[in-house]
Amino acid sequence: MTPGAIAVLSISMSTDAFAAAVGRGAAHRPQLAQALRAGLIFGVIEAATPVIGWSLGLIAAGVIQQIDHWIAFVLLAGVGAHMVWHGVQSGGDDHLPARRGLMPLIATAVGTSIDAAAVGVGLAFIGVNIWIIALSIGLTTFTLTTIGMLIGARIGVRTGKYAELLGGLALIGIGTFILAEHMGWLQV
Repeated sequence: MTPGAIAVLSISMSTDAFAAAVGRGAAHRPQLAQALRAGLIFGVIEAATPVIGWSLGLIAAGVIQQIDHWIAFVLLAGVGAHMVWHGVQSGGDDHLPARRGLMPLIATAVGTSIDAAAVGVGLAFIGVNIWIIALSIGLTTFTLTTIGMLIGARIGVRTGKYAELLGGLALIGIGTFILAEHMGWLQV
């Protein structure tokens, strides 16, 4: 993957965490230390899940090498479509957590990172350096989550929904590019 594609992927994978952080920030108005803690928790979990998915994908990669680009496309486009669908849903309170505390924060972080595991599976099939991608996703998620927590009260949950929508569209675009590249539809 090119550095630009890694950056787009990292931002895309971070948008659901950003949306959740905006909602949490709008509900709780955290101090900087709380926002940094949330960013760290989200960033670490979001960095770990694509590695887990990638590991599982490597196990199956040799068996399905002929269709790996289709699997990467379906996983990325599927996750992206889910993010788009979630981003256009009305009602902005579904990202607002019911309680404060560490366990609800971790549960939210895990919930927003499940899609990163599916993306990790897809990445196993195209032979990328997962460690660079996971680090990029983790740092981007840390940054966007921290910012989302701090600005949540000012910008509201609706902005987080737009970020999730754009992130989903970007994932669909990356999946489509991978498929087109592997099918030979892009001739340079």
